[in-house]
Amino acid sequence: MTELYPKRPFSCIALLLAAGAVLAPGLASAQTPAPLAEWQFSAGIPLQKLFEDTIPDWQVRLGAAAMVRPRYDGSSEYILIGGPSIDIRYRDLAFASIGEGLGVNLLRGKNWRAGIALSYNLGRRAKEDSPHLDGMGNINPAPEGKLFAEYAVSKEFPLVLRIDARRSLGGSDGWVGDIGAYMPLPGSSEKFFWFAGPTVTLADSRYMNAWYGVSDSQARAGRPAYHARGGIKSYGFGVSAVWYFNKHWFATSDIAISQLAGDAADSPITRKSTNGVFDLSINYEF
Repeated sequence: MTELYPKRPFSCIALLLAAGAVLAPGLASAQTPAPLAEWQFSAGIPLQKLFEDTIPDWQVRLGAAAMVRPRYDGSSEYILIGGPSIDIRYRDLAFASIGEGLGVNLLRGKNWRAGIALSYNLGRRAKEDSPHLDGMGNINPAPEGKLFAEYAVSKEFPLVLRIDARRSLGGSDGWVGDIGAYMPLPGSSEKFFWFAGPTVTLADSRYMNAWYGVSDSQARAGRPAYHARGGIKSYGFGVSAVWYFNKHWFATSDIAISQLAGDAADSPITRKSTNGVFDLSINYEF
């Protein structure tokens, strides 16, 4: 693998942002449930220390992005949104990223890290998102606490394993987490890198009922009362890519497919259980 990344193998990888809304509260964000996998927000980061002797004290990448995504998780309608791309990292210690949130790597080694982060969830506004959600009530925006851990197998076999658990501090007020894996694909080079891998998302009953349940007061003709149990919420597959077309300028893109499962797929508010997403960003690395 070393010959594929002779000068800047993974230090150049800006986090593959999912068109967030830090500066534009009307936009949906990466932290609102979407088909993107959690690993796609930090693709390549755990591989830096395997392929580089030293990591710069500061890594700053700023840009702009656009995303095509479902109007809400389980919707059959798609929307185009845009927003800033922000990823700032200090050593192997702290980060501020639209995708990953504001966090600290509390534990870290040559090929692994584990830590905590504070991100956000913009929730769901029923009347604005879809007439199918009329009478469902809103899921209010709320911060999210996150625990995460990542492990890169080796330099010779750069498979990255990731696990995380998130708790909404308000809003849905439930637990949701992901188990994922990815690795670089053949064809990666000094200026172009791409990754691919699967993910599985699990959630508790409180989270599932907030997003997919229907209470007696919310029931309507064609939308019966429904209790969503905890378990596997979805599974999917994603591909993320970075292309450096200049010394400091680069483009990133993500494609992902997500299949709702179990009670999320069977919910009366789910119009389409298979959703996709595509995003593209243009960034500058300082």
